[in-house]
Amino acid sequence: MMKAEEVARFLQENPEFAEEYAELLASIYVPHPYDGRAVPIGERQLISLREKNRLIEMKLRELIKFGEENDAIGEKMHRLALALLKTRSLEALVYVLDSSLREDFDVPHAALRVWGMGACNADLPEFSAVGENVLEIAESLVQPYCGHHVASELLALFGDGEHLRSFALVPLRGDRTIGMLVLASEDPQRFAPDIGTLHLKRLGEWAAAAFSRF
Repeated sequence: MMKAEEVARFLQENPEFAEEYAELLASIYVPHPYDGRAVPIGERQLISLREKNRLIEMKLRELIKFGEENDAIGEKMHRLALALLKTRSLEALVYVLDSSLREDFDVPHAALRVWGMGACNADLPEFSAVGENVLEIAESLVQPYCGHHVASELLALFGDGEHLRSFALVPLRGDRTIGMLVLASEDPQRFAPDIGTLHLKRLGEWAAAAFSRF
């Protein structure tokens, strides 16, 4: 008796068999994939093709949705970049960055710390001194970090941050690291470890370039 693998190989190597024995194949019944009833092999093939088409359509819709979301984010990033370029003071720069994160990107919580900008800006909390641990964390970030845990010094930037469940740490870096932007959310999935960080990296680079102008 031929094994199933041998039958499959024979049919692959002899495609003319289906033509020569079309009536035989039409008389073969196989189990329906969902309700178990017997159906002609041709109908079973149609069911398989419909299922493949359905999966392809689902994947295509996912790709279209992903592309549309990327386009929307890209447009928002473009608007932010233009707004940063137009600022004429550090106060305006901080305001533009904060308002864009909250209104355009719907980031509920954001904390910014910038260092090396001079003592004249000490009255702005964004330029207040940070500890060595914060400096070390910013320097150690090869790319933005997303996850569910941050150092206590960073959590303290949000006051009572016990309700926050996900975080993004974005170094402000050009030729050197001049600060860090910490984003947070009550939603554990908002800044989950598996999300892409390309836009966050660009955000850090643009913010660093904007601050470096002053």
